[in-house]
Amino acid sequence: MSWDPYAALGVNRSAGADDIRKAYRKLAKELHPDVRPNDKTAEERFKRATAAFNLLSEADQKARYDRGEIDADGNEKSQFAGGGGYRQSGQRSGAYAGAGGESVFDLGDIFSDLFAGGGGAGARASYGRMRGRDIRFSLDIDFLDAVKGGRRRVQLSEGRTLDVTIPPGVETGQTLRLKGQGGPGVNGGPAGDALVELRVREHPYFKREGDNILMDMPVSLSEAVDGARIQTPTPTGPVTLTVPPGANSGMTLRLKGKGVGGQGDLFVRLQIMLPEPLDEELKKFVRKWPGRDKAPPRPGG
Repeated sequence: MSWDPYAALGVNRSAGADDIRKAYRKLAKELHPDVRPNDKTAEERFKRATAAFNLLSEADQKARYDRGEIDADGNEKSQFAGGGGYRQSGQRSGAYAGAGGESVFDLGDIFSDLFAGGGGAGARASYGRMRGRDIRFSLDIDFLDAVKGGRRRVQLSEGRTLDVTIPPGVETGQTLRLKGQGGPGVNGGPAGDALVELRVREHPYFKREGDNILMDMPVSLSEAVDGARIQTPTPTGPVTLTVPPGANSGMTLRLKGKGVGGQGDLFVRLQIMLPEPLDEELKKFVRKWPGRDKAPPRPGG
């Protein structure tokens, strides 16, 4: 949900650095949890004001926000951050943007000014140290990587690279959490996480249903009539499949353990394919075949 950092500090968009600092000092003195303990509403307002201060107190970030390049949380508004089939948001954190770029102000200095008698040190310890922001991006992965598991290296727009381990069995829409790979913390706070939403590409002949995989396998007329042993692809490599004599189109054969992550099965549906173009000798044979007019069972018959 979007929010207005200027409104959170109670200043207008033309406010300068001093106005932003004064507004934040006033709110921090009023809302800090050391002043209003156990007041969740005040605590949330304080956190939001701190987020707004971190965004607007840095001239470059403030300018980018004013131009509409980032939102109030510091997320990139561009649709795609670069190549490699992924989309990143939250390149930097408005709420926790102290690291990775010099801020105009030091939160610790503000807190130390607010509380007499050493209270500023405690305030800085508890609220100057902040967790970094989570970053989010989408990652396109191959069907077989989703089935078997895999590893991808992606480059974020700020130049940093992430190694993403893809566990077997993931699906489109599933989100992986990479602990500590998000935005940097402030004043020694822990880093945020990277949240990777996966999008699985379609495969040319495999289709997934739960832990099972389905595929159609063309067979020749002679293979269907006489039976055959044919090479069949699976997610883990080709195997030999036995086609029984007298097989019909639609017959489904099962390969156990060749499904998703080795848990499900691979179901191979046979499809009898006549030669193209149709051989004249085959046409003559069928015309003379005594059983040529025997119709197979049909729906509604």
